[in-house]
Amino acid sequence: MKKSRVAVMMSGGVDSSVAAALLKEAGHEVIGFTFQLWPMTREVGGCCGLSAIEDAKKVARILKIPHYVLNCRKVFQKEVIDYFCQTYLSGRTPNPCIMCNRRIKFDYFLKKAKEVSADYIASGHYARITRKGAHYFLKKGIDAKRDQSYFLYNLTREQLSALLFPLGGLTKEEVRKKAHSFGLPNSGKKGSQEICFIPDNDYGRFIRDRFPGAAVSGPIFGPEGKLLGSHRGVAFYTVGQRDGLGVSLPRPVYVKEVDPARNALIVAEKEAVFRKELLASDLNWIGEKPSEIFKAKAKIRYRNPETTVMVEPINGKVRVKFDKPQFAVTPGQSIVFYRRGTVLGGGVISC
Repeated sequence: MKKSRVAVMMSGGVDSSVAAALLKEAGHEVIGFTFQLWPMTREVGGCCGLSAIEDAKKVARILKIPHYVLNCRKVFQKEVIDYFCQTYLSGRTPNPCIMCNRRIKFDYFLKKAKEVSADYIASGHYARITRKGAHYFLKKGIDAKRDQSYFLYNLTREQLSALLFPLGGLTKEEVRKKAHSFGLPNSGKKGSQEICFIPDNDYGRFIRDRFPGAAVSGPIFGPEGKLLGSHRGVAFYTVGQRDGLGVSLPRPVYVKEVDPARNALIVAEKEAVFRKELLASDLNWIGEKPSEIFKAKAKIRYRNPETTVMVEPINGKVRVKFDKPQFAVTPGQSIVFYRRGTVLGGGVISC
């Protein structure tokens, strides 16, 4: 690859820092950017708080690269925060990381990077981009435990042509070793596990603070319609949830369905919460849009193992049938399709 100007998303963590260092080492002109997504406080964690900006600036000084803070608060509020809350209020379960990638990192930021004449943008994601002729493909990262391709299925081939993922061929252990060799102060920094804009991970409180009317109690029904108890608001529950139901029965029960129209939860024993198929919409195909039934591997959430599926395109949606029934198929979450480690595309689970 020729020497290029690369705008790197720097969250203050070890991954994006090493990505910037590797690109600088390869001879590229590197410019670091950290997003201000939330008010400038230390309390907010992950890639949103003041400490993240400070850490990114320290790394930029060591690497001798320019660093800028990009105010994304308004677009983040609209595209991620509002989506997050409204999805829960509608009885579905959102994935804010996927939406942030889709709307902020690889759309809004890509456009901003072009304004400073960047040839590419880069991040510390564990994924790989390959090229065959004029076509670009998204593949899993080498480190199976860290692979983040699931969160990137909304990328297009045009976007892939302008992206660099320097860590795709490395393991996390190798990344930490490189951080140490580069003399980076965050080589041992732990990654954030919670939602970055909810540092205490209490998403119920987060929604109640913004929508006090969400805390409306309603009925909890068993699978045959028997009233078992009451809940504190459908926005605070998700399919497959067991804890916090306040229902005492001989055997554990799980949320089988969230019904916002009736302001009700339907619960059942675990065996009844497995599904053989689902319907997905809001689809993105990185390659050719399928027109016939095809076989693939799929994941219905990031931490789930892959399962074999048959995918049937139906009027802009897909019907997906599992080789083995899956537990807690959750509307609002994403299903992502793979073939031999390459991401075909994915969509949002409708039902």
